[in-house]
Amino acid sequence: MDEASYWDIPGMTMGVSGVGWVGQSLMLFGSEEQKKKYIPLIASGEPDGVWCTAYSEPNAGSDFANIQTRAVRTDSEYILNGQKIWTSCAHRARWCWLAARTDTNVAKKQHGISLLILDMKSPGITIKPIENFAGVHIFNELFFDNVKVPVANLVGIENRGWYHLMQSLAFERHSMAPQFYGGARRIHEYLVKYVRDNRYKGKPMSEDSIIRHKLAERALELETLKMFAYEITWKISKGIIPVYEAARNKAYCDLVMERLAITGTEILGIYSQVDALSKWARLMGIITRMYMMFPGNSIAAGTDEIQKNIVGQFKLGLPRPY
Repeated sequence: MDEASYWDIPGMTMGVSGVGWVGQSLMLFGSEEQKKKYIPLIASGEPDGVWCTAYSEPNAGSDFANIQTRAVRTDSEYILNGQKIWTSCAHRARWCWLAARTDTNVAKKQHGISLLILDMKSPGITIKPIENFAGVHIFNELFFDNVKVPVANLVGIENRGWYHLMQSLAFERHSMAPQFYGGARRIHEYLVKYVRDNRYKGKPMSEDSIIRHKLAERALELETLKMFAYEITWKISKGIIPVYEAARNKAYCDLVMERLAITGTEILGIYSQVDALSKWARLMGIITRMYMMFPGNSIAAGTDEIQKNIVGQFKLGLPRPY
């Protein structure tokens, strides 16, 4: 992920679900048939191995347990009805990693949720694109109208999806650090070259002590992010399942992205407001796009506030905030 992101290989911001968290989750609690069918597809890199993830709904974001999409079981299949939103890559995905409510008669909202594998070619699925603030089409709305899902596509235990999904979310949050680190390292290199090649008030920008200090700070933050990512990878290789570390990485990744975007706009000045297609664009418009996207990234996969609560509870031993 680090290398692919650094070299800006197409697909790193689209359909990363399979590599980032679906494959690992299937290894832990998927059936043998699911492992044999889907893991080779994910590893192949082919279009049939591209996944999207459908968790959020219009009234269920950070309050994930409030999802209302229903999956009613018959003898051999579930009948799916409802709506999802902010589904990345749904317009290109072959499969969907989906959370749905399979039981409404439960004592707690997080009970009665199941994890399903949905074939995106199934009849009854409507996909509507959502263009983000940077003018990029990554997100989509999904509508399900009596979509049939085979019972064999249930992942793990019915009505225990909440507990499976908490582990899957940990994998997702961990994947963000290496995915972002590689691209951010490349952007930092672009900024270093830019200040070496350009002058301000008759002097090379690289001689400005404030610019030098800010770029050095961003370099240190990127190195810290890399070590955070490597720590989790090392722990997983030893059979240790991370708990708070993925939330820490996700929150820190958002902070690093925000600071790099702001430093980039300060260095480029007025050019940072130019559209990427303009002849006046600098660094291919990547700083402009990053600046527009960092607020949304702090919400994706769980807000920074949620991540800090997880760190507080599972690392620092603080009481639950709710």
